[in-house]
Amino acid sequence: MGRTIPSFTMALVEEESQWKPFRGRLDKQDRTAFDDMFAIPRLYISSCMYSANPIVLHPIILSILFHHYKQLDELVTRIEAIIGEMIDPISTR
Repeated sequence: MGRTIPSFTMALVEEESQWKPFRGRLDKQDRTAFDDMFAIPRLYISSCMYSANPIVLHPIILSILFHHYKQLDELVTRIEAIIGEMIDPISTR
């Protein structure tokens, strides 16, 4: 009989513990950034869970990339709005 895939929450905790040696070699500021990055998959835990992927790192990385994509998209939209205001300041009044 095959192995049961653990819950994604448990798998995420296990994966994070496997990265502890790497995290331990980072300076304090980088450790905080690393912890913040590893907290992102918790925002998408249900999506990660439904991926039913036995390689836990794949949905973790994808959720981090997706979150960063959304942030970049929002920043681009804001920058385009600011540039638009700079180019045509009279029409925004």
